[in-house]
Amino acid sequence: MELVRKGAAELGGLLAAGEVSAVEVAEAHLDRIAAVDGQVNAFLHVDRDTTLAQARKVDERRASGEELGPLAGVPIAHKDVFTTADMPTTAGSKILEGWRPPYDATVTARLRQAGLVILGKTNMDEFAMGSSTENSAYKTSRNPWDLERIPGGSSGGSSAAVAAYEAPLSTGTDTGGSIRQPAAVTGIVGMKPTYGGSSRYGVIAFASSLDTPGPFARNVLDAALLHEAFSGHDPMDSTSVSEAVPPVVEAARHADVNGLRVGVVKEFAGDGYEAGVSARFTEAVELLESLGAKVVEVSCPHFTYALPAYYLIAPSECSSNLARFDAMRYGLRVGDDGSRSAEEVMALTRAEGFGPEVKRRIMLGTYALSSGYYDAYYGKAQQVRTLIKRDFEAAFEQVDVLVSPTTPTTAFPIGERADDPIAMYLADLCTIPANLTGNAAISVPCGLSDGLPVGLQIMAPVLGDDRVYRVGAAVERALEDRWGGPLLTQAPEL
Repeated sequence: MELVRKGAAELGGLLAAGEVSAVEVAEAHLDRIAAVDGQVNAFLHVDRDTTLAQARKVDERRASGEELGPLAGVPIAHKDVFTTADMPTTAGSKILEGWRPPYDATVTARLRQAGLVILGKTNMDEFAMGSSTENSAYKTSRNPWDLERIPGGSSGGSSAAVAAYEAPLSTGTDTGGSIRQPAAVTGIVGMKPTYGGSSRYGVIAFASSLDTPGPFARNVLDAALLHEAFSGHDPMDSTSVSEAVPPVVEAARHADVNGLRVGVVKEFAGDGYEAGVSARFTEAVELLESLGAKVVEVSCPHFTYALPAYYLIAPSECSSNLARFDAMRYGLRVGDDGSRSAEEVMALTRAEGFGPEVKRRIMLGTYALSSGYYDAYYGKAQQVRTLIKRDFEAAFEQVDVLVSPTTPTTAFPIGERADDPIAMYLADLCTIPANLTGNAAISVPCGLSDGLPVGLQIMAPVLGDDRVYRVGAAVERALEDRWGGPLLTQAPEL
């Protein structure tokens, strides 16, 4: 337990000093997974031999005198949406059950280059569509704070793994809040980088103009170190930005908000927010003010239209992206007995391979893109997206960062919203605007409501990723001084 409780930066220091080996660290985390994952259900695939082989390779590289990065030998849990040549990649869907990709995603390759040891692939909502991980075709992940509650989604397996001390770091993808929302409800740090700042090559696509890989960690510095390790321009991704990665690690260490202008988004308040969430957010804003930040209220009037716009744009892109799962090229194939046409096999395969939420979004997106409805629905949603972008631009002329609650409620009970898609979609109310515009945004823990974690969301302009780390680290440092340690230490023992 001593090793698994340590953060990534601390483990990296011990490894570099030769006080512990990568194999020992990996074994400790594999033992933790074996002990608790039967309760948490964070992982879909763990291969002890493959993991230990990776760890031995890092130890050999270090022993040979190779100069390694600060995370070399540190274990990581990897969301099952990133392709991995040595492990199955299913995107949480039966249609890809058992599929082994022939190549690594860019993020996967960069993790390996940095010497991180991949423990396994984490559970997720099917094709990243959901806010609770209940849409996985395989299992429902559970929140380590309360095993009867959701760990968020779609990256709920990754957030649960970090919160349960099964891994010090994990990866996720954020399409409408799927890193920040799980981080908030499990009491950890989750970051959505600027769109294009982290490569989508090898990420099984949900909505191509929105999907953004990002890090989970138990503290802000660890998240920044992981962010830096796998980010940067990638010629394999046509949407990858060419600018250098912002100085996120330096910002996380700086942790000073004195003189910074912080905007409170007026539209992210009122009905629909739990009283405890609103109270913790107010306290976090007062804390920022006490640390020397100048706090002002900012209006972003079109943010109220972000949710409906997103649920036209994202399903439309999903409808296009998931057309490739046609039973002809890879994955599941049903009914191919020689008596059926290709169209019949495709229909049977998609009917059996896709879950209810994926089918719902494909149908919604296909309708929105159809002749006669494109301009009325998809076209209008893209216009709203432009208005939201202008709201952000106007706001950032007045302030350096914007803040809001990460999600309107704490983790809800498993099954509570399973039959109410609209209630489920509202979990992403505060996170969606940053996805529509590509802005950087982070969630950091800011307290408890009825014994469950609450997250503070910090948003910055495009390529302003360092700003959110700077503010997040300042909040983290001040609150941990107040609490006597990280919020996660207040979680019940598994």
